Amino acid sequence: MKLWGGRFKSETDKLMEDFNSSISFDIRLLKYDIMGSIAHAKGLYKAGVLTEEELNLIEKGLKEILEESELKEIPQDEDVHSYVERLLVEKIGDTGRKLHTGRSRNDQVATDERLYLRDEIDKIKEDLIKLINTLKEMAKTYKEAIMPGYTHLQRAQPVTFGHYLLAYVEMFKRDLSRLDDMMKRVNVMPLGSGALAGTTFDIDRKYVASLLGFDDITLNSIDGVSDRDFVIEFLSFASITMMHLSRFSEELILWSTKEFDFIEMDDRFSTGSSMMPQKKNPDAAELIRGKTGRVYGDLITILTVMKGLPLAYNKDMQEDKEALFDGIDTLKMSLEVFTEMIKAIKVKTDNMEKAAKYGYMNATDFADYLVQKGIPFRTAHEIAGKVVLYALERNLAIEDLPLEELKKFSDVIEKDVYEAIDIKNILKKRKTIGSPKI
Repeated sequence: MKLWGGRFKSETDKLMEDFNSSISFDIRLLKYDIMGSIAHAKGLYKAGVLTEEELNLIEKGLKEILEESELKEIPQDEDVHSYVERLLVEKIGDTGRKLHTGRSRNDQVATDERLYLRDEIDKIKEDLIKLINTLKEMAKTYKEAIMPGYTHLQRAQPVTFGHYLLAYVEMFKRDLSRLDDMMKRVNVMPLGSGALAGTTFDIDRKYVASLLGFDDITLNSIDGVSDRDFVIEFLSFASITMMHLSRFSEELILWSTKEFDFIEMDDRFSTGSSMMPQKKNPDAAELIRGKTGRVYGDLITILTVMKGLPLAYNKDMQEDKEALFDGIDTLKMSLEVFTEMIKAIKVKTDNMEKAAKYGYMNATDFADYLVQKGIPFRTAHEIAGKVVLYALERNLAIEDLPLEELKKFSDVIEKDVYEAIDIKNILKKRKTIGSPKI
């Protein structure tokens, strides 16, 4: 069933019909199309366009369509809107043809997408909160597990594994705040904008919005049908969140190698090699890292689609849905897999602490010790560097050097230096807010 065609003399070419069709993917919006249609029908009734009997008939028919919506194959209709209207007319006759009064597919699809995205944001929020809480619980467990902190992927200063986990908690908390903030712009109703210039029917848009749980209505009909900022904003959020997951996955991949040997991935989130029997590959983490690029692609797709479009609606905008759906699906799956994967890792705390001890990561604290003895920091930095080189040449940690050898570098060095550069004492002495402490 076509919702248009009166001014056309010839049938659409089959190739064009297939090319133009969106039902293979926008059928996902079925529930939301019906929700919006019921609310629109109530708005038409309030405006005096439908009788109470017609409203009840339309509402009953739409609810039955939703209840019977178990699809065994993709319908042949042009889009989900055509599909719903066809089924409604088949159920209730010509009364079903009145439903589209005062409405265009332009404002209809924009409303459907916002309703759909609103629900998905709630689900993703739950997934993010679950991940944050998982990391917080793990951070408590590993609050005193000492490990190397890195800059430039070189051992830098000692931290704890708990503190490391909490660094990602901060990232995911920012993602959560972006999600909350975004909802203010997603939960705005464009229905009533018509094709681009509203409608002559006196539909109470605020009433319809209240029926659908929208906080507000769009204030410009042209912008209402042509705005896809909410899709772009969501995919921007999704890209940032995936980037955080990817960074964390990269570290887990590195830490699971024999060269680091800080963690071991659980068998449930690993795979083997078809050729090399000894292999245990961190494929879950690698897939998350790889799928990050996919979500970036979804964002670039919609940015590229929108960048040159004149107002108002253009058929190019049909391309927003597959990018949005893919971004949502990929992010949700990645969050769920990552949360279960990180919960199941085996943490090798002894190896972490050993790496911290022999990484000369107390060199900065050695320099700070000299500063406290009255030596200017820049001079203390130079002395500490020479001590590190001396220890390296002897394959010893700084704290393993005898006091008489340390005193060769400065007369101010006394026995209390060993307490000052002890890894655990270093972490106990951290004073600034946000520092790792045990």
